[in-house]
Amino acid sequence: MENKPSVLTDRYEVGRLLGQGHFAKVYYGRSVLSNESVAIKMIDKDKVIKYGITDQIKREISVMRIVKHPNVVELHEVMATKSRIYLVLEYCKGGELFNKVARGKLREDVAWKYFYQLINAVDFCHSRGVYHRDIKLENLLLDDNDNLKVADFGLSAVAECKGPDGLLHTGCGTHAYLSPEIISRKGYDGVKSDIWSCGVVLFVLLVGYLPFYDSNRTEMYRKIGKAQFKCPRGFSLEAKRLLYKMLDPNHATRITMSRIKESSRYRKGLHLKQKKMEKQVREANLLEAGGGSGENHDPPQLVTLNAFDIIALSSGFDLAGIFGDVYSKQETRFTSLKPASEIISKLEEVSKSLKLKIRKEDAGLFKLVGSKEGRKGILSINAEIFQVTQTFHVVEVKKCNGDTMEYQKLVEEDLRPALADIVWVWQGEKEKHEELPRGLENEQEEQEPSSSSAIVAGT
Repeated sequence: MENKPSVLTDRYEVGRLLGQGHFAKVYYGRSVLSNESVAIKMIDKDKVIKYGITDQIKREISVMRIVKHPNVVELHEVMATKSRIYLVLEYCKGGELFNKVARGKLREDVAWKYFYQLINAVDFCHSRGVYHRDIKLENLLLDDNDNLKVADFGLSAVAECKGPDGLLHTGCGTHAYLSPEIISRKGYDGVKSDIWSCGVVLFVLLVGYLPFYDSNRTEMYRKIGKAQFKCPRGFSLEAKRLLYKMLDPNHATRITMSRIKESSRYRKGLHLKQKKMEKQVREANLLEAGGGSGENHDPPQLVTLNAFDIIALSSGFDLAGIFGDVYSKQETRFTSLKPASEIISKLEEVSKSLKLKIRKEDAGLFKLVGSKEGRKGILSINAEIFQVTQTFHVVEVKKCNGDTMEYQKLVEEDLRPALADIVWVWQGEKEKHEELPRGLENEQEEQEPSSSSAIVAGT
């Protein structure tokens, strides 16, 4: 990889090396505009192509755009030159949780705090259809306030990665944290596999060492397959019960996330600070039911987009500018000048006419599911509404499951004509000669990057 730049597109000063892997190096950075500390992950494009990990990098970027949570490392923006891709990430001053545990056993209250934050973050990722698949202490970072941040989504999977059986089949992760079903090379449930890894993390946090480690990998896999581990003396009965349920070798009977959150030990440790954090997540991501009955309803709460998001969603600056047209086959967007409640009503109306089941998933996120089995299973689509201003919205339509050709046909032949009443312009179409909503045009102009050598895709 070539020498790092000292200044990145006149926006970031690049400092010391924080860490490195096979395909990327992470540097400390500082925003020239805000003086904010960031971490800059520099990825070599030639290595990405050489080792065939283009899809992995694309997935990591797209996943980090949708898993915005107080306990997940935030992706600020993405930039690219001819030779590199730059991920500008939240800087976690506390470093890896692994380093803290390596210095000695944690206090029990501290260990449980990290576990609560880990479960909240991973459960949120699952609610967005994202499976981390490499949960371990090295991928859990700490910020200035000693709060846990889940990092490194390079091995993550999304719903569309599942096979026809509805399971994931790519064996990946870190040996000591792998679930028995991954080791046995069977199809596995991403949620249940992540829960197993969280159980391993909990054991290490409470005890100070790995539950299944052995210098002989075959022997370690045997221990994992049988869930052969022991809790030391003095271990609380509540903690022991939870661990045995999380580290259940039978994925079918392994505890669920909802049951973990209902457990007495988990609820006992929910302090006011954590409750406040959960409330912030709910307010940012839960969509209240809106209009239609003639009653007075509060406007639905939507995820809002900043200026960098607007740039990212424009046809000239999205991920296709870095990777080609792969994304255009499985997702598209349109802008609308209609209120969110009207957009939602239209989506419900169109779904009914096309015989699609529609259900609310999250803040402005709706899932449209077909009624018939297609070539690659039942077609399902996510439609997510983002608020730019009170009178300007962006709607992202994305295939979650099923055949891509069937998805494209549905969008082009059915959705586009049916949604014509609420659409201002579809992605890729020539912009209509109308004024943008007040304030938006200035925001776009002010935030446009000055460097012509980089493609910026903010998130």
